[in-house]
Amino acid sequence: MSAEELAASPKLSKEEKKARKEAKKLKKAEKAAEKAGVQEDVAAEEVKEEVDQEEDESRATSVTVTEEPPKKKKKSKDTESSETPISTATPTESETPALSKKQQKKLAKASAAAAATSSAAAIPAPTVPTTFTTEHNSFLTSNNITLTPSIFPPLLSIRDLPINSKLQPFLNKFEKPTPIQACSWPALLRKKDVVGIAETGSGKTLAFGVPGINLLSQLPPVTGSKKGRGQVPGQIQMLVLAPTRELAQQSHEHLLAFGEQVGLKSVCIFGGVGKDGQAKELSQREARVVVGTPGRTLDLADSGELDLSSVSYLVLDEADRMLDAGFENDIRRIIAHTPGHKEGRQTVMFSATWPESVRRLASTFLNDPLRITVGSDELSANKRIEQVVEVLDNPRDKDFRLTHHLRAHLKAHPNSKASPTRILVFALYKKEAQRLEYTIRRAGYAVGALHGDMTQEARFKALEAFKTGQQNVLVATDVAARGLDIPDVGLVINVTFPLTTEDFVHRCGRTGRAGKTGKAVTFFTGENHEKSLAGEFMRVLRDVGAEIPKEMDRFPTTIKKKEHGSYGAFYKDTANAPAPTKITFD
Repeated sequence: MSAEELAASPKLSKEEKKARKEAKKLKKAEKAAEKAGVQEDVAAEEVKEEVDQEEDESRATSVTVTEEPPKKKKKSKDTESSETPISTATPTESETPALSKKQQKKLAKASAAAAATSSAAAIPAPTVPTTFTTEHNSFLTSNNITLTPSIFPPLLSIRDLPINSKLQPFLNKFEKPTPIQACSWPALLRKKDVVGIAETGSGKTLAFGVPGINLLSQLPPVTGSKKGRGQVPGQIQMLVLAPTRELAQQSHEHLLAFGEQVGLKSVCIFGGVGKDGQAKELSQREARVVVGTPGRTLDLADSGELDLSSVSYLVLDEADRMLDAGFENDIRRIIAHTPGHKEGRQTVMFSATWPESVRRLASTFLNDPLRITVGSDELSANKRIEQVVEVLDNPRDKDFRLTHHLRAHLKAHPNSKASPTRILVFALYKKEAQRLEYTIRRAGYAVGALHGDMTQEARFKALEAFKTGQQNVLVATDVAARGLDIPDVGLVINVTFPLTTEDFVHRCGRTGRAGKTGKAVTFFTGENHEKSLAGEFMRVLRDVGAEIPKEMDRFPTTIKKKEHGSYGAFYKDTANAPAPTKITFD
C-alpha cells in the first residue's frame, strides 16, 4: 500500500465513525423522548446541540493530530484496527447505548414540565347542576335571594363542591355554605363573571376565595427570569382589591390559610408602610395571589414592581366602599394592567349595596355577569341585630350612658378566656376616639383604639389584642366600620351618629355576623348633621322592625333624594346601558 493510500484511509474511517456516532445519538434521543412523554422535536433539538458541541471538539482534536507527522502513522494503525468492530456491530448494540448524565437531566426536566401541563389540561371542568328543584327554590325564597339571570341553582352542601380534593378537608369544618356562597360558587366554578350583593359578614371572602384558589390549583405556575426588583413576569394570577388595609390584611389571612392546602402563596400590599419591603416580598415569596388596596397596588404596578399581565382571576371586594372612597380612577387604571376578557380574565365584584356607581363599573369591566342579590339591593340593616336608640337632649350625657351600657353588658356577659366579651365603640373623629379611650380606661376597662393617627404597627396590635380578648373594648372611627371580620362582637355603641346612614348600617354590621345575633346602641342628639339624617335613619329602623322612640317625632321625617354631584336631579341613569364599542377608522 502506498503512502498516499495510508494517508487517505484514516480520513475515510473518521468520517464514517462520526456519522455513525451521530446516528446512534439521534436514535437514542428519540427513544428517550418517547419514553419520557416529551415531544420528539424538542428532545432531538437539545441532543443535536450536544452532538454539535462534541463534533466541534472532535474536529479540533483531529486537526491537531493531522498536523503532527509522528502521531499520524500511529493513529492510522489504531483506526485500521477499529474499523472491523464498527462494521460488525449489530443494530441493537448501536441503538441502546445510555445517554450522558447531562442529557438525562434535561430530558427528565422536560418530561416533568410536560407531565404538569398535561395533568392540568386533563382536569375535567366542574360538573355543576343546572336544574332547579323544589329544594333550590325553597332555599332562594327563604333567604330572599334573587338571581339575574336564573341559570345555576345554589349548592346546598359543601361536600358537593366539585373542587380540588386537597381543598375539601379545609371546608369540611363548616356545616353549610352561606347564601352568598351557595349561589356564587356554581357560577364562579364555571368561570362566569359574578356580581354579589349581600350584607357585611355574609362570608364573601370564601365566596370568591374558593373558586379562585381552585382555579389556580389547576394552572401550572409561571416560570421565567426576574426583571429588576420585581417578581417573575406573569407570576401573579389572582388579584384581590379591598378598600382598607385592615380588610386587605383580613382577606389575605383567609386566602393564605386556604391556599396552603395546595401550596399557593399570597402577599398583602397596602399603604402606610414602605413599599420597598413589599416589593422585595413579591420577588422572594413566589406568590401567585396578591391582596391589596388600590393606591399601593397601582403604585407598584406603575413602577413595574408588580406585573399583572397574567391575572386570570380579579376580585373587587367591597366595591361600593372603594368607590365612595374615591378609588374609581385607580381601579380603572389597575384593570388596564390586567388582560381583557378575551384573554381569559374572570372578574368578580362584591358589594353591600348596588348604587349607580357600582352598576356603571360592573357594566364596563364585567362580561355578561350573573347578579346575586341576597336581601335587598338597597341599604338595609341586619334584622338579627337588636336596635336601641337613645335620644339625648344634652350631648354631655353620652359619657354617662356609655359607661352604663358597658357595665350592663359585661355584667350580663361575663368575660372569660374561653369566650371573651367584645364591645365596639364608634366615634366620629380621631380626637373624639382618643377622648373616649381615656374615659373608658379611667372607668376601669381594658380598652384599645383604632384611628387614622396611629401607626400601622399600633393599629395591628390594637386589633389583635381585641380579637384575642386581651382588651374587651375597642374605640374606633369609621376606618373599622367596613369589612373587618372581628369574631363575636356582642355590642356596638354609636356614641356619635355617622355622617351617612350607610356608615350607620356598616357600623352595626360588626355584630350579628355569620348568622349570629347582636345588639347596637345609638345615641342621637339631632345636632349638626344628625337632624337632616333623621328621616332616613327612621326608615332604616322601620325596615328591620326596630322600635322608634317617641322623642324622634320632633325631627323631620323627610328623606332627601340623592342627587348627582354635577347635574342635580336632572340626569339620565345609563349604568345598565351596554358599554360603547371602540370604532377604528381606516
